[in-house]
Amino acid sequence: MDALIILIPVALLLGVGGLAGFLWSLNSGQYEDMDGAGERILFDNPHDDRPDAA
Repeated sequence: MDALIILIPVALLLGVGGLAGFLWSLNSGQYEDMDGAGERILFDNPHDDRPDAA
């Protein structure tokens, strides 16, 4: 029973932290272009002249 005194506030703080992180990511535009990152990998970078680049 003593563990609940510690675990409940910790769980609430982690939940509020996760919610704050999610709201921050919404406001900073992390979810604006969902298809761009998936399609960007399909195109070669013409400015990448390193010999070890595959």
